Amino acid sequence: MNRRARIWTATLGALTIVSVVLAIGVGPASVSPAATLDVILCKLSGNCAGVPQRDMVIVWDIRAPRVVLAGLVGMGLSISGAVIQSVVRNILADPYLLGIASGASTGAATVMVFGAVGIFGLTLGAFAGALISICAVFLLTTVGGVLTAERVVFAGIAVGLFMSALTNLVVFFYGSQASAHAVMFWMLGSLALASWNQLPIPAVITLLTIAICVSQGPRLDAISLSDDTARALGFNPQTLRYVTITVIAGCVASLVAISGAIGFVGLVVPHIARHLVGATSRSVVPTAGTLGALLLIWADAVGRVVFAPRELPIGVITALAGTPLLMLLIRKQYKFS
Repeated sequence: MNRRARIWTATLGALTIVSVVLAIGVGPASVSPAATLDVILCKLSGNCAGVPQRDMVIVWDIRAPRVVLAGLVGMGLSISGAVIQSVVRNILADPYLLGIASGASTGAATVMVFGAVGIFGLTLGAFAGALISICAVFLLTTVGGVLTAERVVFAGIAVGLFMSALTNLVVFFYGSQASAHAVMFWMLGSLALASWNQLPIPAVITLLTIAICVSQGPRLDAISLSDDTARALGFNPQTLRYVTITVIAGCVASLVAISGAIGFVGLVVPHIARHLVGATSRSVVPTAGTLGALLLIWADAVGRVVFAPRELPIGVITALAGTPLLMLLIRKQYKFS
């Protein structure tokens, strides 16, 4: 990680920690930062004497897990997008464009329609769907035993569209009115049902994904140049590509299972990170992770207050904000290229 990346990562990390405290207080029932800190400190110390019960319920039981989950989802999706763009050598690639998120959505939606509940069931269904999508992409893009990076995006688009259609078919033919409504709301992206017992699985998987991606930084940089460069450095680019995309699929599945479909984060944030710190993976991955966490925390906070007491799905906010931002980035890139 270069010096500029360390500065940006530390700055964004500090802003994220501050934002967690501030964002917890944002909502139809506002809570001051001081009251938020009192609740957090009382829960960590075990001494909650004098802390109002109302603040404890709002801060710790309702909003804190939601804000933490927003940070995890933003971090995981941003890192996934940055790594995928490197391994397929396409700046427009992200978990949705490769069909990973669509497959995970199909798996999780199927689990919801057929009545399975709980974060473990949703995660298992999402991972199964993501794995099926990735296997289909691998089969479509492997020629002569070699995975061709140039075809991955096209295959991902085709598989993603098919999985989206399959999700609609499952809901149409097998879903009750209640389950269909739940699936449709979930597919818009929402963190409203977040709770502490849902966080361990996505947290562990996301942190493991970060560790793996950072440790493989030099190899990811090599494979982003060409397969020949990777071979010259003594490793098999095909193996790295298979392993990396599978790890990313697991991370995205664990996040989609709990948050629904949240687009544009994995596409836009890596571009911003590269503008800030350069193109090396060891610099981009931590910077994109902290930036994604920061942005999604505040996107969720905006969704809670814009149409209060109704909530605007976070997937809608990221799409509305991400589209013009992506256009600006593309325009700037073409202007100076």
